[in-house]
Amino acid sequence: MNATDRMTHVEFAGPGSGHAPLTWGQRAIWEAIVRTAPDDHYFNFGQVLKVPGSRTVAEVRTALAALVARHGALRTRLAEPYGQAEPYQRLEENGRLPVMVTTEDPERVMRELEARPFDYVGEWPLRVALVLDGDRVSHVVLVFCHLAADGFGADVALRDLRLLLLRGDIRRPDASQPLDLARWQAGPEGRRAAETAAAHWEREFRRIPPTMFSVPSDSPAEPPVWRALLSSPALELAVRSIAAAHNASTSTVLLTATAELVGRFTGHETCAVLPISANRFRRDTTDIVATMSQEGLFTLDRQGTSFADLLRAARPAALRAYRSAYHDPADRNRVTASAGAERGEPIQPYCCFNDMRFADPGPARCEPAEITAALARSSVTWPMSQDKLNCRFCVHLTTEGVSLTADTRYLSRPDMERCLLELEGLLVEAAVR
Repeated sequence: MNATDRMTHVEFAGPGSGHAPLTWGQRAIWEAIVRTAPDDHYFNFGQVLKVPGSRTVAEVRTALAALVARHGALRTRLAEPYGQAEPYQRLEENGRLPVMVTTEDPERVMRELEARPFDYVGEWPLRVALVLDGDRVSHVVLVFCHLAADGFGADVALRDLRLLLLRGDIRRPDASQPLDLARWQAGPEGRRAAETAAAHWEREFRRIPPTMFSVPSDSPAEPPVWRALLSSPALELAVRSIAAAHNASTSTVLLTATAELVGRFTGHETCAVLPISANRFRRDTTDIVATMSQEGLFTLDRQGTSFADLLRAARPAALRAYRSAYHDPADRNRVTASAGAERGEPIQPYCCFNDMRFADPGPARCEPAEITAALARSSVTWPMSQDKLNCRFCVHLTTEGVSLTADTRYLSRPDMERCLLELEGLLVEAAVR
């Protein structure tokens, strides 16, 4: 905090309290957090809301109290294990949420609040700062613990906070709560869905390579984990043009291209990628503030075919992968252990794909000359590095571009940059053909 910053609190009280097992999404992200600690701040993420109209600190605190009361995830913390093998979630009926009041730049404040890990047992899973312009609040900064929300859940919270600031209430039925979801997942219907997903993981784990990245790099960096960001208007135009030509989503085009590039860099003819799915296909989960996102298992047989042929094979494979993402991590752990014992070595792809865009920009045909001309505006930057990560190769799609976060002990920084540029080249070549 700066000398001019001060702290206040939001007193909240909401319906319901109690304990329940972690939801599948919570359990999945908790396992990733444990494997990444002490660098688990990697999973924190923030949003900045420009406050509509002219609002005092007191008015914004009232809206925040209503937001936390409505969404149980924002007043849920981990409970220490009590006779159980893993933590439970604990929903609290009321409490006090610390809030920073500052005049600093909201984006900088957000980065500062994201930069330290959460205390998952003792701290509320939401950090808040109010940015002042004079005596009025110009922006609200929200930083979420990933146990409480994923990107879509945070977007719901941001939308609801804006409505509360505009009109003081939300004219929709109460949202579902993580406790309700955990109980459904443990019930008969949830178990049937889990068993279907587990069958997919078990079948594919018998045929994929044990891991995508197994050969040590000859030039690891310090720290080992780095992120490269490719900003490429040419890639974006090419992807949309390919999607239009093949009646596919831009996300499927990029997932297919990622699997192909992994194959080129590793030599595997069958490639396994773990795409992150939002898992918000049930009516009762559309507006839930919770961590619903989980990894699915996407497998693609390359066999020297053209990119058009790969894309045709990838479409049904992607559908199966996203269905398998709604799974019980306990089932996945059991399948992983069983397949590893059967094959005599651990099975873990260590290769992820996360489309973090809130909307697919959609197919759009583009002239080849426009695509190739845009190549001159491509650039690669290195926005992040850290010591630990629970994966070896992670492609993220954002509005800023395509980023690759990798463990340089398995993929060096020069190879990371080359991989992104070859991804661009593959897609541009496929589009201009």
